[in-house]
Amino acid sequence: MNIEHIRSLFPVTKEAVYLNSASQSPLNTLVNDRLQAHLKTEFNPLGKKAFNRDYTRVLLSRLLGGLPDEYALVISTGIGISIVAQGLELKKGDNVVVPEREHWNNSFPWLQLENRGVEIRFARLNEDNSINPETIEELVDHKTRVVAIAAVRFNSGFRPNLAAIGKIAHAKGALFLVDAAQAAGMIPINVEQNQIDIMAGCGFKWLLGMYGTGYLYVSKRVVKTINPVLPGMFAADNQFDKLSYYDDSRKFETGTIAYSLFDAWSAGLELLLDVGIKNVYEKNLKTTDLLIDGLHEKGYQIVTPTKNREERTAIVHFNTGTFETTKMLYKKLKEERVLVTLQGENIRVSPNFFNTEEEIKMFLNLI
Repeated sequence: MNIEHIRSLFPVTKEAVYLNSASQSPLNTLVNDRLQAHLKTEFNPLGKKAFNRDYTRVLLSRLLGGLPDEYALVISTGIGISIVAQGLELKKGDNVVVPEREHWNNSFPWLQLENRGVEIRFARLNEDNSINPETIEELVDHKTRVVAIAAVRFNSGFRPNLAAIGKIAHAKGALFLVDAAQAAGMIPINVEQNQIDIMAGCGFKWLLGMYGTGYLYVSKRVVKTINPVLPGMFAADNQFDKLSYYDDSRKFETGTIAYSLFDAWSAGLELLLDVGIKNVYEKNLKTTDLLIDGLHEKGYQIVTPTKNREERTAIVHFNTGTFETTKMLYKKLKEERVLVTLQGENIRVSPNFFNTEEEIKMFLNLI
Protein backbone atom coordinates (compact mmCIF):
# COMPACT_ATOMS: atom_id res chain seq x y z
CA MET A 1 0.00 0.00 0.00
CA ASN A 2 1.67 3.20 -1.23
CA ILE A 3 0.73 5.78 1.37
CA GLU A 4 1.63 8.75 -0.84
CA HIS A 5 -0.69 7.51 -3.58
CA ILE A 6 -3.44 6.71 -1.09
CA ARG A 7 -3.23 10.18 0.45
CA SER A 8 -3.39 11.78 -2.98
CA LEU A 9 -6.86 10.24 -3.35
CA PHE A 10 -8.09 12.06 -0.23
CA PRO A 11 -7.72 15.83 -0.74
CA VAL A 12 -8.62 16.54 2.89
CA THR A 13 -5.16 15.26 3.89
CA LYS A 14 -3.67 18.45 2.36
CA GLU A 15 -5.95 20.67 4.43
CA ALA A 16 -6.33 19.00 7.81
CA VAL A 17 -5.51 16.02 9.98
CA TYR A 18 -8.66 13.97 9.45
CA LEU A 19 -9.19 11.55 12.36
CA ASN A 20 -12.96 11.31 12.00
CA SER A 21 -13.80 8.37 9.73
CA ALA A 22 -16.21 6.92 12.30
CA SER A 23 -18.41 9.94 11.64
CA GLN A 24 -18.00 10.16 7.89
CA SER A 25 -15.46 9.15 5.31
CA PRO A 26 -13.93 12.17 3.59
CA LEU A 27 -14.81 12.28 -0.10
CA ASN A 28 -12.06 10.74 -2.23
CA THR A 29 -11.25 11.65 -5.81
CA LEU A 30 -12.30 8.28 -7.24
CA VAL A 31 -15.81 8.56 -5.83
CA ASN A 32 -16.03 12.21 -6.83
CA ASP A 33 -14.91 11.44 -10.39
CA ARG A 34 -17.52 8.70 -10.70
CA LEU A 35 -20.17 11.05 -9.32
CA GLN A 36 -19.28 13.82 -11.75
CA ALA A 37 -19.31 11.38 -14.67
CA HIS A 38 -22.78 10.26 -13.64
CA LEU A 39 -24.05 13.82 -13.31
CA LYS A 40 -22.81 14.64 -16.82
CA THR A 41 -25.23 12.09 -18.18
CA GLU A 42 -28.04 14.03 -16.52
CA PHE A 43 -27.10 17.11 -18.56
CA ASN A 44 -27.01 15.10 -21.76
CA PRO A 45 -28.88 11.79 -21.46
CA LEU A 46 -28.11 10.70 -25.02
CA GLY A 47 -26.54 7.27 -24.68
CA LYS A 48 -27.27 7.17 -20.94
CA LYS A 49 -27.34 3.65 -19.50
CA ALA A 50 -29.53 2.42 -16.67
CA PHE A 51 -27.90 2.14 -13.24
CA ASN A 52 -26.56 -1.37 -12.67
CA ARG A 53 -27.93 -2.32 -9.27
CA ASP A 54 -26.39 -5.78 -9.53
CA TYR A 55 -22.82 -4.43 -9.75
CA THR A 56 -23.07 -2.82 -6.30
CA ARG A 57 -24.32 -6.12 -4.89
CA VAL A 58 -21.37 -7.95 -6.43
CA LEU A 59 -18.89 -5.53 -4.83
CA LEU A 60 -20.58 -5.85 -1.42
CA SER A 61 -20.51 -9.64 -1.57
CA ARG A 62 -16.82 -9.61 -2.47
CA LEU A 63 -16.08 -7.38 0.52
CA LEU A 64 -18.40 -8.89 3.11
CA GLY A 65 -19.14 -12.43 1.95
CA GLY A 66 -22.36 -14.08 0.90
CA LEU A 67 -23.95 -13.96 -2.54
CA PRO A 68 -24.82 -10.82 -4.51
CA ASP A 69 -28.54 -11.57 -4.44
CA GLU A 70 -28.44 -11.75 -0.65
CA TYR A 71 -27.94 -7.96 -0.62
CA ALA A 72 -30.68 -5.36 -0.94
CA LEU A 73 -29.78 -1.75 -1.66
CA VAL A 74 -31.23 0.56 1.01
CA ILE A 75 -30.50 4.14 1.99
CA SER A 76 -29.28 3.65 5.57
CA THR A 77 -28.53 1.24 8.40
CA GLY A 78 -31.66 2.28 10.27
CA ILE A 79 -33.87 1.63 7.25
CA GLY A 80 -32.36 -1.84 6.83
CA ILE A 81 -32.86 -2.86 10.45
CA SER A 82 -36.36 -1.36 10.56
CA ILE A 83 -37.38 -3.35 7.46
CA VAL A 84 -36.37 -6.51 9.31
CA ALA A 85 -37.96 -5.53 12.64
CA GLN A 86 -41.27 -4.77 10.94
CA GLY A 87 -41.05 -7.73 8.58
CA LEU A 88 -40.63 -10.35 11.26
CA GLU A 89 -43.88 -11.69 12.67
CA LEU A 90 -42.95 -11.02 16.29
CA LYS A 91 -45.75 -11.24 18.83
CA LYS A 92 -46.49 -10.95 22.52
CA GLY A 93 -44.22 -13.25 24.52
CA ASP A 94 -41.33 -13.09 22.03
CA ASN A 95 -38.13 -11.34 23.03
CA VAL A 96 -35.19 -9.62 21.36
CA VAL A 97 -31.75 -9.43 23.00
CA VAL A 98 -29.66 -6.29 22.45
CA PRO A 99 -26.63 -4.97 24.37
CA GLU A 100 -27.32 -1.84 26.38
CA ARG A 101 -26.31 1.54 24.93
CA GLU A 102 -26.38 0.30 21.35
CA HIS A 103 -26.62 2.86 18.57
CA TRP A 104 -30.20 4.07 18.16
CA ASN A 105 -30.43 2.45 14.71
CA ASN A 106 -30.15 -0.89 16.49
CA SER A 107 -32.40 -0.09 19.45
CA PHE A 108 -35.29 2.09 18.24
CA PRO A 109 -36.56 -0.46 15.67
CA TRP A 110 -36.76 -3.10 18.42
CA LEU A 111 -38.16 -0.84 21.12
CA GLN A 112 -41.00 0.06 18.78
CA LEU A 113 -42.06 -3.58 18.94
CA GLU A 114 -42.90 -3.25 22.63
CA ASN A 115 -46.28 -1.99 21.37
CA ARG A 116 -46.89 -5.57 20.20
CA GLY A 117 -45.93 -7.05 23.55
CA VAL A 118 -42.40 -8.00 22.45
CA GLU A 119 -39.88 -7.92 25.31
CA ILE A 120 -36.57 -6.15 24.66
CA ARG A 121 -33.81 -7.54 26.86
CA PHE A 122 -30.70 -5.41 27.29
CA ALA A 123 -27.41 -7.20 28.00
CA ARG A 124 -25.21 -5.41 30.51
CA LEU A 125 -21.80 -4.06 29.56
CA ASN A 126 -18.69 -4.73 31.60
CA GLU A 127 -17.09 -1.88 33.53
CA ASP A 128 -14.54 -1.39 30.74
CA ASN A 129 -17.34 -1.04 28.13
CA SER A 130 -16.76 -4.50 26.67
CA ILE A 131 -19.39 -7.21 26.51
CA ASN A 132 -19.00 -10.95 27.00
CA PRO A 133 -20.87 -13.50 24.87
CA GLU A 134 -21.81 -15.22 28.13
CA THR A 135 -23.71 -12.13 29.24
CA ILE A 136 -25.83 -12.31 26.11
CA GLU A 137 -26.25 -16.07 26.49
CA GLU A 138 -27.82 -15.59 29.94
CA LEU A 139 -30.68 -13.65 28.33
CA VAL A 140 -31.33 -15.91 25.35
CA ASP A 141 -34.07 -18.51 25.75
CA HIS A 142 -36.52 -20.49 23.62
CA LYS A 143 -38.63 -17.35 23.06
CA THR A 144 -35.75 -15.23 21.81
CA ARG A 145 -36.39 -14.43 18.16
CA VAL A 146 -33.47 -12.08 17.45
CA VAL A 147 -30.06 -11.34 18.93
CA ALA A 148 -28.97 -7.96 17.54
CA ILE A 149 -25.56 -6.36 18.07
CA ALA A 150 -23.18 -3.85 16.50
CA ALA A 151 -20.05 -5.37 14.99
CA VAL A 152 -18.18 -2.35 16.34
CA ARG A 153 -19.70 -0.14 19.02
CA PHE A 154 -19.91 3.52 18.01
CA ASN A 155 -19.46 4.81 21.57
CA SER A 156 -16.39 2.79 22.54
CA GLY A 157 -14.89 1.14 19.46
CA PHE A 158 -15.27 -2.29 21.07
CA ARG A 159 -15.38 -5.28 18.72
CA PRO A 160 -17.43 -8.22 20.07
CA ASN A 161 -16.89 -11.86 19.10
CA LEU A 162 -19.54 -12.15 16.40
CA ALA A 163 -19.05 -15.84 15.66
CA ALA A 164 -19.48 -16.78 19.32
CA ILE A 165 -22.61 -14.66 19.69
CA GLY A 166 -24.06 -15.99 16.45
CA LYS A 167 -23.56 -19.53 17.72
CA ILE A 168 -25.42 -18.65 20.93
CA ALA A 169 -28.35 -17.21 18.96
CA HIS A 170 -28.58 -20.21 16.64
CA ALA A 171 -28.46 -22.70 19.52
CA LYS A 172 -31.85 -21.35 20.63
CA GLY A 173 -33.24 -20.94 17.12
CA ALA A 174 -32.90 -17.13 17.13
CA LEU A 175 -31.79 -14.97 14.22
CA PHE A 176 -28.45 -13.20 14.51
CA LEU A 177 -28.54 -9.61 13.25
CA VAL A 178 -25.49 -7.35 13.00
CA ASP A 179 -25.30 -3.58 12.67
CA ALA A 180 -22.13 -3.13 10.61
CA ALA A 181 -22.20 0.65 10.22
CA GLN A 182 -18.97 1.11 12.20
CA ALA A 183 -17.32 -2.08 11.02
CA ALA A 184 -17.72 -2.86 7.32
CA GLY A 185 -14.72 -1.50 5.47
CA MET A 186 -12.65 -1.16 8.64
CA ILE A 187 -12.41 -4.68 10.07
CA PRO A 188 -12.60 -8.03 8.28
CA ILE A 189 -16.19 -9.31 8.21
CA ASN A 190 -17.50 -12.41 6.50
CA VAL A 191 -21.21 -12.98 6.97
CA GLU A 192 -20.88 -16.73 6.65
CA GLN A 193 -17.83 -17.24 8.87
CA ASN A 194 -19.29 -14.89 11.50
CA GLN A 195 -22.61 -16.81 11.68
CA ILE A 196 -24.55 -13.72 10.54
CA ASP A 197 -28.13 -14.13 9.29
CA ILE A 198 -28.88 -10.45 8.72
CA MET A 199 -26.57 -7.45 8.44
CA ALA A 200 -27.30 -3.80 7.73
CA GLY A 201 -24.86 -1.00 7.10
CA CYS A 202 -24.25 2.36 5.48
CA GLY A 203 -21.88 3.55 2.79
CA PHE A 204 -20.79 6.92 4.16
CA LYS A 205 -18.39 5.75 6.87
CA TRP A 206 -15.66 3.13 6.39
CA LEU A 207 -17.04 1.97 3.02
CA LEU A 208 -15.95 5.28 1.45
CA GLY A 209 -19.32 6.36 0.05
CA MET A 210 -21.68 9.22 0.83
CA TYR A 211 -24.87 9.77 2.82
CA GLY A 212 -27.88 8.03 1.34
CA THR A 213 -26.16 4.75 0.49
CA GLY A 214 -26.49 1.47 2.37
CA TYR A 215 -27.30 -2.22 2.21
CA LEU A 216 -29.28 -4.98 3.87
CA TYR A 217 -27.85 -8.50 3.79
CA VAL A 218 -30.31 -11.33 4.45
CA SER A 219 -29.06 -14.89 4.13
CA LYS A 220 -30.99 -17.23 1.88
CA ARG A 221 -31.32 -19.47 4.93
CA VAL A 222 -33.72 -17.03 6.57
CA VAL A 223 -35.02 -14.75 3.81
CA LYS A 224 -38.44 -16.44 3.76
CA THR A 225 -38.99 -15.67 7.45
CA ILE A 226 -39.08 -11.90 6.84
CA ASN A 227 -41.95 -10.21 5.03
CA PRO A 228 -41.35 -7.16 2.81
CA VAL A 229 -42.94 -4.06 4.33
CA LEU A 230 -42.10 -1.38 1.74
CA PRO A 231 -42.46 -3.16 -1.60
CA GLY A 232 -41.72 -1.12 -4.70
CA MET A 233 -41.10 -1.88 -8.35
CA PHE A 234 -37.74 -3.54 -7.66
CA ALA A 235 -39.09 -6.01 -5.08
CA ALA A 236 -41.05 -8.25 -7.42
CA ASP A 237 -41.71 -9.32 -10.99
CA ASN A 238 -43.19 -6.47 -13.00
CA GLN A 239 -46.75 -7.67 -13.34
CA PHE A 240 -49.71 -5.30 -13.13
CA ASP A 241 -52.22 -7.58 -11.45
CA LYS A 242 -50.09 -9.87 -9.29
CA LEU A 243 -47.49 -9.39 -6.55
CA SER A 244 -44.81 -12.02 -7.06
CA TYR A 245 -41.85 -11.22 -4.81
CA TYR A 246 -38.34 -12.22 -5.71
CA ASP A 247 -37.17 -15.16 -3.61
CA ASP A 248 -34.00 -13.39 -2.46
CA SER A 249 -33.08 -10.14 -0.70
CA ARG A 250 -34.21 -8.02 -3.62
CA LYS A 251 -37.73 -8.37 -2.22
CA PHE A 252 -36.77 -5.81 0.46
CA GLU A 253 -35.98 -3.11 -2.08
CA THR A 254 -38.44 -0.33 -2.74
CA GLY A 255 -38.43 2.08 -5.67
CA THR A 256 -35.92 4.50 -7.11
CA ILE A 257 -32.86 5.29 -5.00
CA ALA A 258 -30.20 7.97 -5.48
CA TYR A 259 -28.50 6.31 -8.44
CA SER A 260 -25.84 9.01 -8.67
CA LEU A 261 -24.71 8.29 -5.09
CA PHE A 262 -24.79 4.52 -5.46
CA ASP A 263 -22.91 4.68 -8.76
CA ALA A 264 -20.24 6.88 -7.15
CA TRP A 265 -20.08 4.59 -4.11
CA SER A 266 -18.99 1.71 -6.31
CA ALA A 267 -15.65 3.50 -6.83
CA GLY A 268 -15.09 3.52 -3.06
CA LEU A 269 -15.90 -0.17 -2.81
CA GLU A 270 -13.50 -0.89 -5.65
CA LEU A 271 -10.76 1.03 -3.82
CA LEU A 272 -11.27 -1.05 -0.68
CA LEU A 273 -11.06 -4.24 -2.71
CA ASP A 274 -7.81 -3.00 -4.27
CA VAL A 275 -6.27 -2.05 -0.92
CA GLY A 276 -7.68 -5.07 0.95
CA ILE A 277 -9.67 -4.92 4.19
CA LYS A 278 -7.03 -6.95 6.01
CA ASN A 279 -4.41 -4.35 5.09
CA VAL A 280 -6.73 -1.54 6.18
CA TYR A 281 -7.33 -3.26 9.52
CA GLU A 282 -3.66 -3.99 10.23
CA LYS A 283 -2.63 -0.45 9.29
CA ASN A 284 -5.29 1.04 11.55
CA LEU A 285 -4.30 -1.14 14.51
CA LYS A 286 -0.68 0.00 14.19
CA THR A 287 -1.81 3.61 14.09
CA THR A 288 -4.01 3.21 17.15
CA ASP A 289 -1.20 1.40 19.00
CA LEU A 290 0.72 4.67 18.78
CA LEU A 291 -2.35 6.67 19.74
CA ILE A 292 -3.19 4.54 22.79
CA ASP A 293 0.39 4.52 24.06
CA GLY A 294 0.53 8.29 23.75
CA LEU A 295 -2.75 8.81 25.57
CA HIS A 296 -1.56 6.55 28.40
CA GLU A 297 1.71 8.45 28.70
CA LYS A 298 -0.13 11.76 28.95
CA GLY A 299 -2.50 10.45 31.62
CA TYR A 300 -5.76 10.70 29.72
CA GLN A 301 -8.68 8.42 30.59
CA ILE A 302 -9.21 5.91 27.79
CA VAL A 303 -12.80 4.73 27.58
CA THR A 304 -12.21 2.17 24.82
CA PRO A 305 -11.41 -1.39 25.97
CA THR A 306 -7.77 -1.97 25.02
CA LYS A 307 -6.72 -5.10 26.92
CA ASN A 308 -7.43 -7.59 24.13
CA ARG A 309 -6.06 -6.68 20.72
CA GLU A 310 -8.65 -8.80 18.88
CA GLU A 311 -11.36 -6.58 20.40
CA ARG A 312 -9.70 -3.39 19.18
CA THR A 313 -10.59 -1.30 16.14
CA ALA A 314 -9.69 2.05 14.59
CA ILE A 315 -11.96 3.85 17.08
CA VAL A 316 -10.53 5.19 20.34
CA HIS A 317 -12.51 7.19 22.92
CA PHE A 318 -10.83 9.19 25.68
CA ASN A 319 -11.49 12.16 27.94
CA THR A 320 -9.63 14.59 30.16
CA GLY A 321 -11.49 13.69 33.35
CA THR A 322 -14.12 16.43 33.15
CA PHE A 323 -16.59 17.25 30.39
CA GLU A 324 -15.70 20.96 30.41
CA THR A 325 -11.99 20.41 29.82
CA THR A 326 -12.76 17.69 27.27
CA LYS A 327 -14.89 20.19 25.34
CA MET A 328 -12.10 22.76 25.54
CA LEU A 329 -9.62 20.24 24.13
CA TYR A 330 -12.01 19.34 21.32
CA LYS A 331 -12.37 23.02 20.42
CA LYS A 332 -8.59 23.46 20.45
CA LEU A 333 -8.10 20.51 18.10
CA LYS A 334 -10.67 21.91 15.70
CA GLU A 335 -8.93 25.28 15.70
CA GLU A 336 -5.70 23.47 14.83
CA ARG A 337 -7.46 21.72 11.90
CA VAL A 338 -7.41 18.33 13.59
CA LEU A 339 -10.83 16.79 13.02
CA VAL A 340 -12.26 14.39 15.61
CA THR A 341 -15.71 13.97 17.22
CA LEU A 342 -17.05 15.04 20.59
CA GLN A 343 -19.11 11.89 21.17
CA GLY A 344 -21.07 11.98 24.40
CA GLU A 345 -18.62 13.03 27.10
CA ASN A 346 -15.58 11.77 25.21
CA ILE A 347 -13.41 12.66 22.27
CA ARG A 348 -13.58 9.98 19.59
CA VAL A 349 -10.51 9.55 17.40
CA SER A 350 -10.96 7.37 14.32
CA PRO A 351 -8.02 7.29 11.88
CA ASN A 352 -8.14 5.34 8.64
CA PHE A 353 -5.65 3.86 6.19
CA PHE A 354 -4.83 7.26 4.66
CA ASN A 355 -3.52 8.59 7.99
CA THR A 356 0.17 8.52 8.95
CA GLU A 357 2.13 8.03 12.15
CA GLU A 358 3.33 11.63 11.78
CA GLU A 359 -0.29 12.83 12.02
CA ILE A 360 -0.84 10.82 15.19
CA LYS A 361 2.33 12.26 16.70
CA MET A 362 1.10 15.75 15.76
CA PHE A 363 -2.20 15.03 17.46
CA LEU A 364 -0.46 13.79 20.60
CA ASN A 365 1.77 16.88 20.69
CA LEU A 366 -1.30 19.13 20.50
CA ILE A 367 -2.98 17.46 23.47
